[in-house]
Amino acid sequence: MRLLAAPHPGTLPAVIDDDRSSCLIVTGMPGAGKSTVTRLVADRLPRSALLDGYFISTLVVGGHVWALGEPIDEAGRQVDLCNRNLCTLANNFSDAGFTPVIDTVIPDRRQLDFFLSLLPARQVLFVVLSPGINVCRHRNTIRDPRERFDFDGYEALDATMKREFGDRGWWFDTAALTPEQTAERIMHEAPHRALTN
Repeated sequence: MRLLAAPHPGTLPAVIDDDRSSCLIVTGMPGAGKSTVTRLVADRLPRSALLDGYFISTLVVGGHVWALGEPIDEAGRQVDLCNRNLCTLANNFSDAGFTPVIDTVIPDRRQLDFFLSLLPARQVLFVVLSPGINVCRHRNTIRDPRERFDFDGYEALDATMKREFGDRGWWFDTAALTPEQTAERIMHEAPHRALTN
């Protein structure tokens, strides 16, 4: 595998490997900064598509069940549908020459593997924003109430993510960084640090 040159300094290369275009997935707990950072990264790329997992999930209107809702089996089915739709969009945008930037919560190895199985032709860059539970909790409480995610499972989610895919991608501690600094480091370092395959 060889790293091809970026379109201009400070941007993710459109192609990491000779035959595969890249797709950036940014995950983390609620309040980790995913939405802000992915927007900044996408804005810095010359051709990009920002794919928001929360937005895609809300396309289901009648019968919508959120990821932690009831009934559990329907919630799981809709999560898988959302993830499948994210990957389909990512593949379509990538085929058209845009770098997909996916913003979503990936809570366990099963869901990560599901994403990777649906992006087989892509070089997936996987970044876990990991500023710590206290920072995530604080950031979540100070944002606009319309964007706040009422969540009390930080400890369990953090433990599950670390246990199930703590060895995959780039676990990026952003506690001391601004969103702009985080985005810049992702642009420069993700091609080397966030490879999943």
